Amino acid sequence: MDRIAIEEQGFSGFSLMTQAGRVAFNVVELCYPNARKMHVFCGSGNNGGDGFVVASEALNKGFRVVVFLLCPVSSITGDARVALDAYVLSGGTIKTPLLEPLSTCDVVIDALFGTGLSRSISGDYQRVIEQINNFDVPVIAIDIPSGLSADTGQPMGCAVVAQQTITFIGLKAGMVTGQASSFCGDLFFSSLDIPAVVYDQCKPQAFLTTNVSLPHRNRCAHKGDHGHVLLIGGDYGFCGAIRLASEASIRAGSGLVSVATRIEHAMQFVLARPEIMAHAVEEISQLVVLMDKASVIVVGPGLGQNSWGESLFKAIEPYKQPKVVDADGLNFLAKWGGFSDNWILTPHPGEAARLMHCSVDEIQRDRYTAARDIQSTYGGVVVLKGPGTIITDGMTTKVTVTGNPGMACGGSGDVLTGIIAAFVAQKMPLMEAAVCGAFLHGKAGDQAAVLGERGLLASDLMPYIRSVVN
Repeated sequence: MDRIAIEEQGFSGFSLMTQAGRVAFNVVELCYPNARKMHVFCGSGNNGGDGFVVASEALNKGFRVVVFLLCPVSSITGDARVALDAYVLSGGTIKTPLLEPLSTCDVVIDALFGTGLSRSISGDYQRVIEQINNFDVPVIAIDIPSGLSADTGQPMGCAVVAQQTITFIGLKAGMVTGQASSFCGDLFFSSLDIPAVVYDQCKPQAFLTTNVSLPHRNRCAHKGDHGHVLLIGGDYGFCGAIRLASEASIRAGSGLVSVATRIEHAMQFVLARPEIMAHAVEEISQLVVLMDKASVIVVGPGLGQNSWGESLFKAIEPYKQPKVVDADGLNFLAKWGGFSDNWILTPHPGEAARLMHCSVDEIQRDRYTAARDIQSTYGGVVVLKGPGTIITDGMTTKVTVTGNPGMACGGSGDVLTGIIAAFVAQKMPLMEAAVCGAFLHGKAGDQAAVLGERGLLASDLMPYIRSVVN
């Protein structure tokens, strides 16, 4: 996009660099108003040029600044060289990292590598990044933490761990999924006043979901208007999963919720949540009656992988209602295969690896590609869970960054499945239901975590689900 802005819209590269550096310095002042000593680590490219501008701005504001440069000065050319010369003319100091011990400072600026990095970090650059990460001082990364893939969010050998990252012109896809949140810290964005015509010429890899809206309910509505969710699962030892998913469905606004489960578990639903209609199902004929009445079918939470779960999973195949497949439903799908444009699959990375017959590392190495590959293999809509949940229908890919580490607990995925199913029951298109479900599930988790992330339970989300869907 910066190339289009320069070549077609008349922006100069140096003016963009200057503006980026000034915006970055504003972030320094915003986050660390008492800072007066700054170290700036610069590379030889335009990312380093942004760093030189930050250093010049800091000097002009009375900071004590040291620029650390790992490459020869002679290797710096173009706009970056203009920015470096301006810094030196302002009386700036340049040192070589590794050769000299780091003096104390208040903030570090990472301007070593930008988005053009295409190789794994090694050698002296790896040692410098380790030096930055071991230096007990807050770090602000320019455009992207050095060493982090802008496309996948995975470190390329190693990466700078920043407390804040200021990125420009376009939010990088890798900054909102994978391991990115552990390296980027708080994200700041500036368009650098790039006009909309530039963005119109570029197809984004994904869209970041920042808000969703649900339709208002008709004042004359009745329960039948909001759909009937049937959830199938809850084998011996796994009753909790189907219990969580079913309550999440009713909290997210489904008009009716039924559960097909083991006879020993059915009575527990009546006692704990009488609004859920629990049915003992031991034979397929008992399930058929329930499926005929359902507007959406959920299969997987607590289903188990024994003959009971296997027979129930096979029984749903001929039914035309939309389906949400999770947990052991995904494990059966990985075993037998299948394709449908009328289901939502909600794998975590482990389930995704089983679906694609690969390792979890391969899934996490490029989550965008993994989600699209699952979708092209199995159809429908895929919700690849994790930090930066990815939702794709093969044509459009969206990401949501709501949620927190407290939600990394048993049952959280079951709650998500129930929410998504409720939105499908309320006649949302599958992609919209999946996006809204993932976003609001994370938002409910964030509200539930106000008292702390550690010790958060999946069931703690229930009252907050009702809040966020309203």
